[in-house]
Amino acid sequence: MKISLILLVVLIAGLAYVRLSPGDREAFHVDPLTAADPGESGVLLVPGPGAATYPVPPGALLAAFDKIVLASPRTRLFAGSVAGGLVTYVARSKWFGFPDYISVRAVAVDGGSQLAVYSRLRFGGSDLGVNAARLDGWLEALQPVE
Repeated sequence: MKISLILLVVLIAGLAYVRLSPGDREAFHVDPLTAADPGESGVLLVPGPGAATYPVPPGALLAAFDKIVLASPRTRLFAGSVAGGLVTYVARSKWFGFPDYISVRAVAVDGGSQLAVYSRLRFGGSDLGVNAARLDGWLEALQPVE
């Protein structure tokens, strides 16, 4: 009985730490253009050949993307701003509140602009494709931008 209670307290403390611990802006507000590939812990989308090009200026693309992201459940602005050109969001899992950090920048290219996105988890070693699936949904919602 005593061990069960101790384990329960440790579990609750761990979940509280995951859900309530503040994020370090210096560590997670990162320019996706200079970020290292996160491997299994996230996704890195960089501008270039083969990336979607939107026929709008970078500021308009980032503003449109920002609206989609902030309309997502359990997702909020973490650092930066659309006006500043670099935005980082934190999205939390539904049940346990695990945070994922998503840094976004739009860059000018021939024909319009493209997104640079660095999305990664904070805790653990693999996100099981959650960051890629979330980003795919946001990009699908962004398709009509003109």
